[in-house]
Amino acid sequence: MRIVLVIISLLLVGCSTTVPVTAKFPAAPKVLMDKCAPLKKLEGEQVSLVDLHTTVVHNYTSYYECAVKVEAWQEWYDAQKKIFESVK
Repeated sequence: MRIVLVIISLLLVGCSTTVPVTAKFPAAPKVLMDKCAPLKKLEGEQVSLVDLHTTVVHNYTSYYECAVKVEAWQEWYDAQKKIFESVK
């Protein structure tokens, strides 16, 4: 009976080692951290007013659309990372 108790206690002591677990916040995908695409440029020597207006409207729209998406995502990511690191 004593031998069984000694064996059981040795087995329990051998299993009580703790392994430190450290969780790391996942890195952001490079696609989401890219900057916005370059804006359109006018080509040619003579540019009509309609082409100028169309290009300006397109550039403003695409730039601000992209900037809002990227900045909002980066703010969210930074906030989540701070929360994750403060919980440790």
